[in-house]
Amino acid sequence: MANSVGKIIARTTFLVPAFELSRALELHIPLDGLMRYIAWEEHEDPFEVLTQYLEQSRLTRAKRKGHHYREVHVVCDDEMRLFIAQGIDQRDGFRVVTYDYTAQYALVKQIKSPREVALLRAANTLTVEGIRAVQGCAYDGISELELSRGLDDVLRSVPGVEPFFDLVLFGENAACPHCSSSSQRKLNALEDFILIDVGVHLHGYSSDVCRTFLLPNHTTDLIDPLSPMAKKLEVWQIVMDAQTASLEAFHPGAFAADIDLAARKVIESAGYGRGFTHRLGHGIGIKAHEPPYLNKGNRKTKLRSGMAFTSEPGIYLPGDVGVRHEDVILVREKEVDILSGTRAQSPWKP
Repeated sequence: MANSVGKIIARTTFLVPAFELSRALELHIPLDGLMRYIAWEEHEDPFEVLTQYLEQSRLTRAKRKGHHYREVHVVCDDEMRLFIAQGIDQRDGFRVVTYDYTAQYALVKQIKSPREVALLRAANTLTVEGIRAVQGCAYDGISELELSRGLDDVLRSVPGVEPFFDLVLFGENAACPHCSSSSQRKLNALEDFILIDVGVHLHGYSSDVCRTFLLPNHTTDLIDPLSPMAKKLEVWQIVMDAQTASLEAFHPGAFAADIDLAARKVIESAGYGRGFTHRLGHGIGIKAHEPPYLNKGNRKTKLRSGMAFTSEPGIYLPGDVGVRHEDVILVREKEVDILSGTRAQSPWKP
């Protein structure tokens, strides 16, 4: 509903088992607007309790507005368990309709409030700093799994932070974008890039950041331009240039496909088009992966100010190297806001 100044105020209702009510109240969920809790007893059918509440709300609104509703449509988003949606749909007078991420109601989740922006910025900047701290902990001969566990320890040292995934991959293993860290693969500090992709939860919001980097054992003056390392450094820079091109394409009114294509054009022009095997990015907020998605076929979604996305171009050359750079981007009217802080500065400064 809208208040006197036109701001949308949520009317939120929690259906909760009666014995869990006190615990639910202690969550102190920071929502603006009206909050109501409906408790159901063990001998009751929770779907019946819910539909009775919805029916009463429907009749109240109809009476106030002079309308007559024959059927209530209930939208269940992708977080809703199937059995719950089916339970509501089986009740007379109610019909569950498919969640449409292009609909106006979906913008409530997609366009971030100032508070959400602050939480996303905090989660993502601290994640980047965690990666930078772990660079200093890596050494020749450390395993992917050991460095992954060290990263977890670094991130958990921040109160309220809980890592929910991390990938630490060395050298040719990083050519598999989402493979698992291994206890057997050891770092060759003179030859291997380290790819770290990690996400944490902070106060209910997610980070999702990736860096690909070297240990500070090289200088460009000592690298033979015909060596394998020179090729890897070239790939690193191409991916960085692709991300830069995507940032320049982020603006209100652009199609989601346009952002993907801007980055993809850079990689294809460099001759590595087949090595960019996934979409450019995805929405991010409460979940690490939220719609809309930045892929070259998405011409249903137009960007709006306040939407947050990842930009994560990559090049993956099996048996050789994998490089991915990922930052979290907030769409603004004039220029983007990088919620993960400063981007990678060089292969030695992630």
